[in-house]
Order: sequence, then C-alpha cells, then structure tokens
Amino acid sequence: MPGQSPTTEELARRVGEAKFVSLVTYKRDGGAVAAPMWVARDGADLVAWTPADAWKVKRLRRDPRVVLIRSGRTGKVDPVEPCLLGTAVVEDDPETVAKVEQLIRRKYGFEFVVITTIEAVVARGRKTRVALRISPQQVESKGG
Repeated sequence: MPGQSPTTEELARRVGEAKFVSLVTYKRDGGAVAAPMWVARDGADLVAWTPADAWKVKRLRRDPRVVLIRSGRTGKVDPVEPCLLGTAVVEDDPETVAKVEQLIRRKYGFEFVVITTIEAVVARGRKTRVALRISPQQVESKGG
C-alpha cells in the first residue's frame, strides 16, 4: 500500500522476517547508537541473542527504549524505511536465553553455526549471552 504506513503488527512481522535489523539503543546523554542484529519472532515480541557484556545490554538495562529498522548486514538502512519503536527487556535466565538461542539458530541455520564458531575462536571460548525481548510499541514513518 504505497503512501500508507504499516500497522505496528505488520511492521513487527516484517522486521522479524528480515535477515538483519539495525537496533538503536540510547546513551546517557540521549545519543542514539545503532548496531546490526539478528532477530527472531517469539509470539508478538521480537527477540535477540547477544553477549552479556555488550554495551547495548548496559544501555538497555538503564533505558529500555529501542528502535528497530530493517537493514543490511552492516546496519545500513534505507532512509525511508519505517522504524519500529519498542521497549526491550534484558533476560538472563538460562532457560530463556537457551530458548532464544534456538529461535535464532533455527532462523539463521548454517550462518549461525559459522558466525558463532568464529566468535568463540576469537574470544577464546564462548561468551556468556543474554536474550533481549523487544515489545513493539508503534511505527514511525520516514520520508514521504
């Protein structure tokens, strides 16, 4: 539907199906920091799996606001791509983290195995991970 913004549910589905998304979190001074991420759907929410010591986790523990935008592998976004605004909760319960890891593994398959193996070699072992549970709130359209 040209010229018409998707609903929050429609955009959440599209973002959840995207290969990569840009996850925007906020610093103390309000500055936005974007990072490319893998995400998967878990019911109405989107979930991500990331190292527990990542700066985005520290930022989210302080400020749960996020913006998700479909992107390329490097995080590059189309300037007119609609943004999905939401809130994120950091979950470190081992059962929840394992469930989210399986959702991500199922979606990304062989690429998941390759990337996580490389990460483990570079880090000299597997890093402790957390899950991010993102609840979509609203759509913000850009451009016209």
